[in-house]
Amino acid sequence: MKTLLKNARILTMKNDRIFFGHVVVEDNRIVEVGPAVNIYADYDKVIECEGNLLMPGFKNAHTHSAMTFLRSKADDSNLQDWLFKEIFPREANLRPGCVRELTKVAILEYLTSGTTAAFDMYFYPEEFEETANKFGFRLVNLLMYDKTARPVKKCLELYKANKNEDGLVKYVIGMHSEYTPTEEMFETTKQLLDKTKSPFYTHLSEISKEVEDCIFKRGMTPMEFFDSMHFFDRGGAIFHGVYLSDDDIEIIKKRDVVVVSNPSSNMKLASGVAEIKKLLANKVTVALGTDGPASNNALDMFREMYLVTGLQKLILKDPVSIPAYEVLKMATVNGAKAMGLKDCDTLEPGKLADIIMIDLRRPSMQPLNNIINNVVYAGSKDVIKMTMINGKVLYYNNEFFIGEDINQIYKKVQQLTDELSVIKK
Repeated sequence: MKTLLKNARILTMKNDRIFFGHVVVEDNRIVEVGPAVNIYADYDKVIECEGNLLMPGFKNAHTHSAMTFLRSKADDSNLQDWLFKEIFPREANLRPGCVRELTKVAILEYLTSGTTAAFDMYFYPEEFEETANKFGFRLVNLLMYDKTARPVKKCLELYKANKNEDGLVKYVIGMHSEYTPTEEMFETTKQLLDKTKSPFYTHLSEISKEVEDCIFKRGMTPMEFFDSMHFFDRGGAIFHGVYLSDDDIEIIKKRDVVVVSNPSSNMKLASGVAEIKKLLANKVTVALGTDGPASNNALDMFREMYLVTGLQKLILKDPVSIPAYEVLKMATVNGAKAMGLKDCDTLEPGKLADIIMIDLRRPSMQPLNNIINNVVYAGSKDVIKMTMINGKVLYYNNEFFIGEDINQIYKKVQQLTDELSVIKK
Protein backbone atom coordinates (compact mmCIF):
# COMPACT_ATOMS: atom_id res chain seq x y z
CA MET A 1 0.00 0.00 0.00
CA LYS A 2 1.52 3.29 -1.15
CA THR A 3 -0.04 6.57 -0.01
CA LEU A 4 0.74 10.13 -1.11
CA LEU A 5 0.03 13.06 1.18
CA LYS A 6 0.43 15.97 -1.19
CA ASN A 7 0.53 19.76 -1.07
CA ALA A 8 1.17 20.12 2.65
CA ARG A 9 3.06 22.34 4.98
CA ILE A 10 5.44 19.97 6.76
CA LEU A 11 6.97 20.18 10.23
CA THR A 12 9.33 17.22 10.66
CA MET A 13 10.22 18.12 14.29
CA LYS A 14 13.90 17.61 13.47
CA ASN A 15 13.91 21.40 13.81
CA ASP A 16 11.37 24.22 13.81
CA ARG A 17 11.43 24.81 10.05
CA ILE A 18 8.13 24.44 8.16
CA PHE A 19 8.31 23.86 4.42
CA PHE A 20 5.90 23.07 1.61
CA GLY A 21 6.03 19.60 0.09
CA HIS A 22 4.70 16.05 0.06
CA VAL A 23 5.01 12.83 2.08
CA VAL A 24 4.99 9.28 0.69
CA VAL A 25 4.06 6.36 2.95
CA GLU A 26 4.60 2.76 1.93
CA ASP A 27 2.85 0.22 4.12
CA ASN A 28 3.61 1.47 7.65
CA ARG A 29 6.70 3.62 7.04
CA ILE A 30 7.56 6.99 5.56
CA VAL A 31 9.69 6.62 2.41
CA GLU A 32 9.88 10.17 1.05
CA VAL A 33 9.47 13.68 2.45
CA GLY A 34 9.99 16.97 0.66
CA PRO A 35 9.15 19.23 -2.28
CA ALA A 36 10.83 16.98 -4.86
CA VAL A 37 8.47 14.00 -4.44
CA ASN A 38 7.00 12.78 -7.75
CA ILE A 39 3.30 13.39 -7.22
CA TYR A 40 2.42 11.87 -10.61
CA ALA A 41 3.69 8.37 -9.86
CA ASP A 42 1.29 5.51 -9.21
CA TYR A 43 -0.17 5.55 -5.70
CA ASP A 44 -2.83 3.36 -4.13
CA LYS A 45 -4.20 6.37 -2.24
CA VAL A 46 -3.77 10.14 -2.58
CA ILE A 47 -4.72 12.58 0.17
CA GLU A 48 -4.89 16.24 -0.83
CA CYS A 49 -3.66 18.26 2.15
CA GLU A 50 -4.57 21.69 0.72
CA GLY A 51 -1.69 23.43 2.45
CA ASN A 52 -2.56 22.10 5.90
CA LEU A 53 0.17 21.10 8.36
CA LEU A 54 1.58 17.58 8.59
CA MET A 55 3.60 16.75 11.69
CA PRO A 56 4.37 13.77 13.97
CA GLY A 57 1.47 12.69 16.17
CA PHE A 58 1.36 13.57 19.84
CA LYS A 59 2.69 11.02 22.34
CA ASN A 60 0.68 10.83 25.56
CA ALA A 61 3.52 9.68 27.80
CA HIS A 62 1.45 8.97 30.92
CA THR A 63 -2.19 7.94 31.15
CA HIS A 64 -4.62 5.42 32.61
CA SER A 65 -6.95 5.05 29.63
CA ALA A 66 -9.57 2.68 31.05
CA MET A 67 -10.36 5.16 33.81
CA THR A 68 -12.90 6.59 31.37
CA PHE A 69 -15.54 5.02 33.63
CA LEU A 70 -14.42 7.41 36.38
CA ARG A 71 -14.47 10.55 34.27
CA SER A 72 -16.23 13.31 36.24
CA LYS A 73 -17.08 10.80 38.97
CA ALA A 74 -14.53 11.74 41.64
CA ASP A 75 -13.80 15.44 41.28
CA ASP A 76 -12.92 18.24 43.70
CA SER A 77 -10.91 16.17 46.16
CA ASN A 78 -7.27 16.03 47.32
CA LEU A 79 -5.08 13.25 45.95
CA GLN A 80 -5.08 10.99 49.02
CA ASP A 81 -8.87 11.14 49.50
CA TRP A 82 -9.38 10.91 45.73
CA LEU A 83 -7.33 7.71 45.56
CA PHE A 84 -8.36 5.90 48.72
CA LYS A 85 -11.99 6.99 49.08
CA GLU A 86 -13.16 7.36 45.48
CA ILE A 87 -10.86 5.62 42.99
CA PHE A 88 -9.52 2.45 44.64
CA PRO A 89 -12.96 1.31 45.94
CA ARG A 90 -14.49 1.63 42.46
CA GLU A 91 -11.52 0.03 40.74
CA ALA A 92 -12.06 -2.96 43.01
CA ASN A 93 -15.20 -3.62 40.95
CA LEU A 94 -13.24 -4.12 37.72
CA ARG A 95 -13.46 -7.58 36.24
CA PRO A 96 -12.13 -9.30 33.12
CA GLY A 97 -13.56 -7.74 29.96
CA CYS A 98 -14.08 -4.23 31.37
CA VAL A 99 -10.77 -2.72 30.30
CA ARG A 100 -11.22 -4.06 26.77
CA GLU A 101 -14.36 -1.93 26.39
CA LEU A 102 -13.41 1.10 28.49
CA THR A 103 -10.24 1.75 26.50
CA LYS A 104 -12.23 2.05 23.28
CA VAL A 105 -13.64 5.43 24.33
CA ALA A 106 -10.13 6.57 25.25
CA ILE A 107 -8.76 5.62 21.83
CA LEU A 108 -11.55 7.57 20.13
CA GLU A 109 -10.57 10.63 22.16
CA TYR A 110 -6.88 10.11 21.39
CA LEU A 111 -7.61 9.98 17.68
CA THR A 112 -9.69 13.17 17.70
CA SER A 113 -6.90 15.05 19.48
CA GLY A 114 -4.02 13.87 17.28
CA THR A 115 -2.51 11.40 19.76
CA THR A 116 -0.91 8.51 17.91
CA ALA A 117 0.56 6.67 20.90
CA ALA A 118 -0.16 6.36 24.60
CA PHE A 119 1.88 5.09 27.53
CA ASP A 120 -0.67 3.31 29.69
CA MET A 121 -0.54 1.80 33.14
CA TYR A 122 -3.62 0.02 34.44
CA PHE A 123 -5.23 -3.28 35.33
CA TYR A 124 -5.65 -6.04 32.72
CA PRO A 125 -3.01 -4.65 30.31
CA GLU A 126 -3.56 -7.57 27.92
CA GLU A 127 -7.08 -6.29 27.28
CA PHE A 128 -5.84 -2.86 26.20
CA GLU A 129 -3.30 -4.66 24.02
CA GLU A 130 -6.18 -6.50 22.33
CA THR A 131 -8.17 -3.30 21.71
CA ALA A 132 -5.13 -1.36 20.48
CA ASN A 133 -4.23 -4.07 17.98
CA LYS A 134 -7.83 -4.31 16.81
CA PHE A 135 -8.20 -0.56 16.23
CA GLY A 136 -4.64 0.01 14.98
CA PHE A 137 -3.56 2.24 17.87
CA ARG A 138 0.05 2.43 19.12
CA LEU A 139 0.44 1.50 22.78
CA VAL A 140 3.21 1.16 25.32
CA ASN A 141 1.90 -0.86 28.27
CA LEU A 142 3.46 -0.76 31.72
CA LEU A 143 3.92 -4.23 33.16
CA MET A 144 3.52 -4.21 36.94
CA TYR A 145 4.31 -7.43 38.76
CA ASP A 146 1.47 -8.85 40.83
CA LYS A 147 1.92 -12.16 42.64
CA THR A 148 -1.60 -13.30 41.69
CA ALA A 149 -2.67 -11.45 38.53
CA ARG A 150 0.74 -11.11 36.81
CA PRO A 151 3.40 -13.41 38.29
CA VAL A 152 6.96 -13.33 36.99
CA LYS A 153 6.35 -15.94 34.30
CA LYS A 154 3.39 -13.99 32.88
CA CYS A 155 5.34 -10.71 32.92
CA LEU A 156 8.22 -12.28 31.02
CA GLU A 157 5.88 -13.84 28.48
CA LEU A 158 4.15 -10.53 27.74
CA TYR A 159 7.42 -8.64 27.58
CA LYS A 160 9.13 -11.07 25.22
CA ALA A 161 6.07 -11.55 22.98
CA ASN A 162 5.95 -7.85 22.12
CA LYS A 163 9.55 -7.07 21.16
CA ASN A 164 8.88 -6.56 17.44
CA GLU A 165 9.89 -2.99 16.58
CA ASP A 166 7.15 -2.84 13.92
CA GLY A 167 4.48 -4.01 16.34
CA LEU A 168 1.79 -1.66 17.61
CA VAL A 169 2.07 -2.76 21.24
CA LYS A 170 5.06 -3.18 23.50
CA TYR A 171 5.60 -3.64 27.24
CA VAL A 172 8.07 -2.13 29.70
CA ILE A 173 8.61 -2.79 33.42
CA GLY A 174 7.56 -0.55 36.29
CA MET A 175 5.44 -0.14 39.40
CA HIS A 176 2.80 2.22 40.70
CA SER A 177 4.97 4.22 43.11
CA GLU A 178 7.27 4.05 46.10
CA TYR A 179 4.42 4.08 48.62
CA THR A 180 2.08 1.28 47.43
CA PRO A 181 4.21 -1.87 46.81
CA THR A 182 5.32 -4.46 49.35
CA GLU A 183 9.01 -5.28 49.86
CA GLU A 184 8.45 -8.49 47.91
CA MET A 185 7.15 -6.46 44.98
CA PHE A 186 10.24 -4.24 45.03
CA GLU A 187 12.56 -7.24 45.03
CA THR A 188 10.70 -9.08 42.27
CA THR A 189 10.39 -5.99 40.07
CA LYS A 190 14.16 -5.50 40.32
CA GLN A 191 14.64 -9.11 39.23
CA LEU A 192 12.35 -8.49 36.24
CA LEU A 193 14.34 -5.40 35.28
CA ASP A 194 17.57 -7.39 35.38
CA LYS A 195 16.10 -10.23 33.32
CA THR A 196 14.46 -8.06 30.65
CA LYS A 197 16.96 -5.15 30.59
CA SER A 198 13.91 -2.89 30.48
CA PRO A 199 14.03 0.75 31.56
CA PHE A 200 11.98 1.53 34.67
CA TYR A 201 8.82 3.64 35.06
CA THR A 202 6.84 4.85 38.07
CA HIS A 203 4.80 7.66 39.62
CA LEU A 204 7.24 9.75 41.61
CA SER A 205 7.19 12.89 43.77
CA GLU A 206 3.65 13.84 42.77
CA ILE A 207 2.73 15.50 46.08
CA SER A 208 4.77 16.90 48.96
CA LYS A 209 3.37 14.39 51.48
CA GLU A 210 4.64 11.50 49.36
CA VAL A 211 8.18 12.90 49.52
CA GLU A 212 7.96 13.77 53.23
CA ASP A 213 6.67 10.29 54.11
CA CYS A 214 9.44 8.62 52.13
CA ILE A 215 12.12 10.71 53.83
CA PHE A 216 10.61 9.86 57.24
CA LYS A 217 10.37 6.13 56.44
CA ARG A 218 13.54 5.60 54.41
CA GLY A 219 15.74 8.60 55.14
CA MET A 220 15.78 9.58 51.48
CA THR A 221 13.55 10.95 48.73
CA PRO A 222 11.64 8.57 46.41
CA MET A 223 14.15 9.28 43.60
CA GLU A 224 17.09 8.57 45.91
CA PHE A 225 15.41 5.39 47.13
CA PHE A 226 14.84 3.96 43.64
CA ASP A 227 18.37 4.93 42.62
CA SER A 228 19.80 3.20 45.69
CA MET A 229 18.00 0.06 44.49
CA HIS A 230 19.47 0.52 40.98
CA PHE A 231 16.02 0.64 39.40
CA PHE A 232 16.95 3.40 36.95
CA ASP A 233 20.28 1.95 35.81
CA ARG A 234 18.86 1.56 32.28
CA GLY A 235 16.95 4.84 32.30
CA GLY A 236 13.20 5.15 32.00
CA ALA A 237 10.80 7.84 33.14
CA ILE A 238 9.06 9.24 36.19
CA PHE A 239 5.47 10.45 36.07
CA HIS A 240 4.77 13.86 37.62
CA GLY A 241 8.06 14.87 39.29
CA VAL A 242 6.49 17.90 40.95
CA TYR A 243 8.67 17.85 44.09
CA LEU A 244 12.24 17.10 43.04
CA SER A 245 15.30 18.18 44.99
CA ASP A 246 18.54 19.32 43.39
CA ASP A 247 20.02 15.92 44.25
CA ASP A 248 17.03 14.22 42.61
CA ILE A 249 17.66 16.19 39.44
CA GLU A 250 21.32 15.17 39.43
CA ILE A 251 20.27 11.50 39.61
CA ILE A 252 17.75 12.05 36.80
CA LYS A 253 20.46 13.56 34.60
CA LYS A 254 22.97 10.83 35.45
CA ARG A 255 20.50 8.03 34.67
CA ASP A 256 19.02 9.76 31.59
CA VAL A 257 15.52 9.55 33.06
CA VAL A 258 12.68 11.42 31.35
CA VAL A 259 10.34 13.50 33.50
CA VAL A 260 6.75 13.17 32.25
CA SER A 261 4.81 16.21 33.40
CA ASN A 262 1.03 16.15 33.83
CA PRO A 263 0.07 19.80 34.32
CA SER A 264 -3.72 19.43 34.04
CA SER A 265 -3.98 16.64 36.60
CA ASN A 266 -1.49 18.27 38.99
CA MET A 267 -3.37 21.56 38.77
CA LYS A 268 -6.84 20.04 39.19
CA LEU A 269 -5.79 17.97 42.21
CA ALA A 270 -3.86 20.97 43.57
CA SER A 271 -0.76 18.76 43.77
CA GLY A 272 1.55 21.54 42.64
CA VAL A 273 3.43 22.79 39.58
CA ALA A 274 6.55 20.97 38.39
CA GLU A 275 9.67 23.11 37.92
CA ILE A 276 9.86 22.60 34.17
CA LYS A 277 12.14 25.53 33.39
CA LYS A 278 14.61 24.32 36.02
CA LEU A 279 14.54 20.80 34.58
CA LEU A 280 15.18 22.09 31.06
CA ALA A 281 18.00 24.32 32.31
CA ASN A 282 19.58 21.18 33.77
CA LYS A 283 19.31 19.39 30.39
CA VAL A 284 16.60 17.01 31.61
CA THR A 285 14.25 15.65 28.94
CA VAL A 286 10.65 16.58 29.70
CA ALA A 287 7.64 14.89 28.07
CA LEU A 288 3.91 15.38 28.56
CA GLY A 289 1.02 13.17 29.60
CA THR A 290 -2.62 13.71 30.42
CA ASP A 291 -2.81 11.30 33.36
CA GLY A 292 -6.14 9.44 33.49
CA PRO A 293 -9.62 10.77 32.68
CA ALA A 294 -10.56 10.44 36.36
CA SER A 295 -8.19 13.23 37.38
CA ASN A 296 -7.85 15.40 34.29
CA ASN A 297 -10.67 14.83 32.98
CA ALA A 298 -9.72 15.09 29.30
CA LEU A 299 -7.25 13.06 27.26
CA ASP A 300 -6.20 16.19 25.38
CA MET A 301 -2.56 16.97 24.63
CA PHE A 302 -3.42 20.48 23.44
CA ARG A 303 -4.49 21.36 26.96
CA GLU A 304 -1.28 19.89 28.41
CA MET A 305 0.85 21.93 26.02
CA TYR A 306 -0.93 25.17 26.89
CA LEU A 307 -0.79 24.57 30.63
CA VAL A 308 2.80 23.36 30.85
CA THR A 309 4.03 26.65 29.46
CA GLY A 310 1.28 28.85 30.90
CA LEU A 311 1.80 27.66 34.47
CA GLN A 312 5.56 28.19 34.24
CA LYS A 313 5.05 31.73 33.00
CA LEU A 314 2.68 32.37 35.89
CA ILE A 315 4.62 30.93 38.83
CA LEU A 316 7.94 32.34 37.60
CA LYS A 317 6.42 35.64 36.48
CA ASP A 318 8.42 35.11 33.30
CA PRO A 319 6.46 35.25 30.00
CA VAL A 320 9.42 33.87 28.03
CA SER A 321 10.15 30.90 30.32
CA ILE A 322 9.41 28.10 27.79
CA PRO A 323 9.19 28.74 24.01
CA ALA A 324 6.36 27.15 22.04
CA TYR A 325 8.65 24.91 19.96
CA GLU A 326 10.15 23.43 23.16
CA VAL A 327 6.61 22.60 24.29
CA LEU A 328 5.83 20.94 20.95
CA LYS A 329 8.98 18.81 21.37
CA MET A 330 7.71 17.68 24.76
CA ALA A 331 4.46 16.50 23.18
CA THR A 332 6.12 14.67 20.30
CA VAL A 333 9.86 13.93 20.18
CA ASN A 334 10.41 13.83 23.94
CA GLY A 335 7.32 11.70 24.46
CA ALA A 336 8.67 9.22 21.92
CA LYS A 337 11.94 9.04 23.88
CA ALA A 338 10.10 8.47 27.16
CA MET A 339 8.16 5.63 25.59
CA GLY A 340 11.09 4.06 23.76
CA LEU A 341 9.49 4.73 20.35
CA LYS A 342 12.66 5.65 18.50
CA ASP A 343 11.01 5.34 15.08
CA CYS A 344 7.99 7.53 15.89
CA ASP A 345 9.61 10.83 16.78
CA THR A 346 10.04 12.73 13.49
CA LEU A 347 8.72 12.81 9.93
CA GLU A 348 11.58 11.49 7.82
CA PRO A 349 12.27 8.49 5.58
CA GLY A 350 12.49 5.23 7.49
CA LYS A 351 10.32 6.36 10.37
CA LEU A 352 6.96 4.82 11.19
CA ALA A 353 4.04 6.67 9.59
CA ASP A 354 2.37 8.14 12.68
CA ILE A 355 1.25 11.45 11.18
CA ILE A 356 -1.36 14.05 12.00
CA MET A 357 -2.81 16.83 9.89
CA ILE A 358 -3.58 20.18 11.49
CA ASP A 359 -6.42 22.03 9.75
CA LEU A 360 -4.99 25.50 9.26
CA ARG A 361 -8.32 26.70 7.93
CA ARG A 362 -9.94 26.54 11.33
CA PRO A 363 -10.60 30.02 12.76
CA SER A 364 -8.24 29.41 15.71
CA MET A 365 -5.35 28.82 13.31
CA GLN A 366 -5.84 32.07 11.37
CA PRO A 367 -4.03 34.24 10.47
CA LEU A 368 -0.80 32.32 9.89
CA ASN A 369 1.55 34.63 11.76
CA ASN A 370 3.37 31.76 13.48
CA ILE A 371 2.03 28.24 12.93
CA ILE A 372 3.94 26.59 15.80
CA ASN A 373 2.74 29.22 18.26
CA ASN A 374 -0.79 28.81 16.91
CA VAL A 375 -0.72 25.06 17.57
CA VAL A 376 0.60 25.43 21.14
CA TYR A 377 -1.28 28.54 22.28
CA ALA A 378 -4.46 28.44 20.19
CA GLY A 379 -4.79 24.79 19.21
CA SER A 380 -7.55 22.44 20.35
CA LYS A 381 -9.07 19.15 19.29
CA ASP A 382 -11.13 20.80 16.57
CA VAL A 383 -8.01 21.52 14.47
CA ILE A 384 -7.20 17.80 13.99
CA LYS A 385 -8.22 16.89 10.47
CA MET A 386 -6.44 13.53 10.21
CA THR A 387 -4.77 10.98 12.46
CA MET A 388 -2.69 8.29 10.75
CA ILE A 389 -1.06 5.49 12.75
CA ASN A 390 1.26 2.88 11.28
CA GLY A 391 0.38 4.07 7.78
CA LYS A 392 -3.39 3.75 8.24
CA VAL A 393 -5.83 6.66 8.48
CA LEU A 394 -7.94 6.01 11.57
CA TYR A 395 -9.60 9.44 11.76
CA TYR A 396 -10.34 11.92 8.98
CA ASN A 397 -12.77 14.83 8.74
CA ASN A 398 -14.58 13.88 11.96
CA GLU A 399 -15.03 10.26 10.86
CA PHE A 400 -13.50 7.19 12.52
CA PHE A 401 -12.11 4.21 10.61
CA ILE A 402 -11.75 1.63 13.37
CA GLY A 403 -14.18 -1.07 12.29
CA GLU A 404 -16.76 -0.53 15.06
CA ASP A 405 -19.90 1.55 15.52
CA ILE A 406 -19.00 4.32 17.97
CA ASN A 407 -22.59 4.56 19.24
CA GLN A 408 -22.43 0.93 20.31
CA ILE A 409 -19.11 1.65 22.03
CA TYR A 410 -20.68 4.51 23.98
CA LYS A 411 -23.68 2.37 24.94
CA LYS A 412 -21.53 -0.48 26.27
CA VAL A 413 -19.23 1.86 28.19
CA GLN A 414 -22.16 3.65 29.83
CA GLN A 415 -23.56 0.30 30.92
CA LEU A 416 -20.22 -0.70 32.44
CA THR A 417 -19.83 2.69 34.11
CA ASP A 418 -23.20 2.37 35.82
CA GLU A 419 -22.24 -1.08 37.12
CA LEU A 420 -18.71 -0.23 38.25
CA SER A 421 -19.40 3.07 39.95
CA VAL A 422 -21.19 1.61 42.97
CA ILE A 423 -18.92 1.59 46.03
CA LYS A 424 -19.46 -1.61 47.99
CA LYS A 425 -19.72 -1.21 51.74
